[in-house]
Amino acid sequence: MSEATLHIGRKIGKIRELRGIKQEALAAELGISQQAISKIEQSPDVDDASLEKIAKVLGVTADSIKSFSEEAVLNYFNTFNDNSTGAFNNFNCTFNPIDKVIELYERLLQAEKEKNDLLKK
Repeated sequence: MSEATLHIGRKIGKIRELRGIKQEALAAELGISQQAISKIEQSPDVDDASLEKIAKVLGVTADSIKSFSEEAVLNYFNTFNDNSTGAFNNFNCTFNPIDKVIELYERLLQAEKEKNDLLKK
């Protein structure tokens, strides 16, 4: 087996990156420092209790971290069929994005008004 196959810390780092989570955010969720996360990601082995906590924050199981492989992820994404001939050719929007932005803005505005009313009371 290659070193990467056995290196749990690297697997944690790759999964964290794929999930779009920064080391600082993971550290904050776990109540430890960013430096501790960096050290964990450099460790070839992680104790089971820590691995369970990390897995929970990453939204995966400890077993999925142990069995994670980049090849499997690439194979998974390569199985999708893309029949488009160019960027965004298959994009069929069923709503007007500008209407959604306006709707969101109005909800945010209403929430701010309600918050101001509560603060006045």
